[in-house]
Formats: sequence, structure tokens, C-alpha cells
Amino acid sequence: MNRTRRQILCTGALALALAAGGALAQAAWPQRPIRLVVPFPPGGGTDIISRLVAEKLTTAAGWTIVIDNRAGAAGNIGLDAVAKSAPDGYTIGMGQASNLAINPALYAKMPFDPLKDFTPVVGVSAQPVVLVVRADSPYRTLADVVAAAKARPGALAIAQAGNGTVGHLAGEMLQRRAGFHALQVPYKGAGPAMTDLLGGQVPLYFGSSGSVLAQLKGGRVRALAVTSAARLPVLPDVPTVAEQGYPNFEATTWLGLVGPAGMPAEAVARINAEVVKLLARKDVQDQLAAEGSLPTPGTPAQFGEFLRAEHAKWGALIREAQIRLE
Repeated sequence: MNRTRRQILCTGALALALAAGGALAQAAWPQRPIRLVVPFPPGGGTDIISRLVAEKLTTAAGWTIVIDNRAGAAGNIGLDAVAKSAPDGYTIGMGQASNLAINPALYAKMPFDPLKDFTPVVGVSAQPVVLVVRADSPYRTLADVVAAAKARPGALAIAQAGNGTVGHLAGEMLQRRAGFHALQVPYKGAGPAMTDLLGGQVPLYFGSSGSVLAQLKGGRVRALAVTSAARLPVLPDVPTVAEQGYPNFEATTWLGLVGPAGMPAEAVARINAEVVKLLARKDVQDQLAAEGSLPTPGTPAQFGEFLRAEHAKWGALIREAQIRLE
């Protein structure tokens, strides 16, 4: 065997060994704990669902998921940490409508580009907004509200949990679709908004399903409409906005896992597959339903397409309504 042939054979053997080693390394992923960045404080809705996902993945897949709460700037600080992390599959973040679709149009400056700086992994859940009134309110349907708002332009007040929230934007969207003008009343959170609704200071509240379910069950408020594409299983008798004359009306606070741009395809596929499996479990679906959420599984490509559509939809509405936050 001449030297040239020996070199070719040795080179080929080395290449095969490296390829096999790479395949084994991929198959062994993850080899260390995965950090899940939650861009909001402990105890909130995003944190609760993030911990549910982490717990179920730890049990079902045998992975170690470490929750890292990075709150601040309406979720921008935590997601920026994800965007700037190493794209090795060991850092993911729980993105949501606010920081990936709404904030980019609300804020003059953003630390990241939601369409370029992340790898979409999988949708997790969606929580619609519910239009509620006090139990003794004269408004019985969405049509009643629209008629009253048109009769007195700018006089009807709608409470919402803060400027730039999905509840705020749902109210803006409804005004444009139905052709009326109402007074948007921002509060520092869902609690104060519900307190003033119950106290009679405001007649309407566009709040997340999770923030209104307790009062609905207690009979203190009445729901007129939900902003999801289909009725909520936990509120089967409450019609959607779309059903009541406004086709394709949809406004939800959604959650989904993202990684930094350039995240390994193998890690994306593994995480996606495991999350899709856990979202199909009845115990997980029941836990989501209990707080007014729906599971939203799908492929990474589907989640990426959804993210782009939401970014365009909310951006157009925010620019049209001239809403700005500094």
C-alpha cells in the first residue's frame, strides 16, 4: 500500500470517527441542565405556566430545567438575555405576546429584534381577554355595549390592566371594528381594574380570562364575550366576539418557547417534541383550562409563522391608534 493510499484511508477513518462522535454527542443532548428564562417575576401567570412546563419535562423527559426569573421592562430584559445567550440549546425563554409582538411597536427602542434574534421552538398556551360587566349591569350582550357607546361617543369607559396590554389592544381593535369611540381607562394591574368595576367606578372591563374567572364563578360579574377564535371550555356559554358579528376577531395573551438565533436544530426538535407531548396530556390541559388558557402545540415553523403574524397585526393596530410607551 503506497503512502498516498494510506493517507486517504486514515483520513476517511478519522472522518467517520468524528461523524460518529458527533452523532453520539447529539444523541446525548442535553448533557447538562437547561436554563428556562422567565421574563416576569415569580407567582404570575407566565411563571406558573413556565414552572408547569419545566416540572412536566423534568418528569417525562428526565431533563433538568432551571427556572431563571429575569423581570423588568415588560419582559424585554429577560428576552434580551435569551437573545444574547450562547446558541447551544441550553438556554431558552418563555416568550409572550407582549415582548415578542406588542412591545416592538410600543417602545421607541428595543434591545432585540423579535423576528431575527430568536429561534421559534414551540407554542405553549393562549389566554384570551374577556369583556365583563357587573352582575347587575344593564348590558346583556356585546351588541348592547356597542349601541350604548355609539349613542354617547367617548362617554363609555372600559377598564384595562395597563397601557399596551392585550386587554387594552382588544378594546382598541373592537372600537375600530365596530365603529365606536370609548374611554380607555388604564390601571396598574388586573386587581385594581376589577376593584373599580365591582365598585361601580367603571362599567366594563376587558381582562384576561385568568383575572376574571374567580369573580365570574362567584357571580359578581357577567361575561359578554371572549376574544379567542373559539369558545373557552371553562366558559362554554360565553360567545366569542367573532360570533357576535366581527369575523376573525382574535386577541390573546400567548406564551411560547424561543431560543437564541442559530439554536441547534436537534435541540429545537427535541424540545418541541417533548412539549407537544406534554400539551396533549389531559392533566396539563386541565391545569391550563382551570386558569382560562388553551394549549397551542405545533411545529417550530408554525410557531414562527404565528409570531410573525402577531407582530404584524399588533404593530399595525398600535401605529394606527398612535399608542406609545417610553
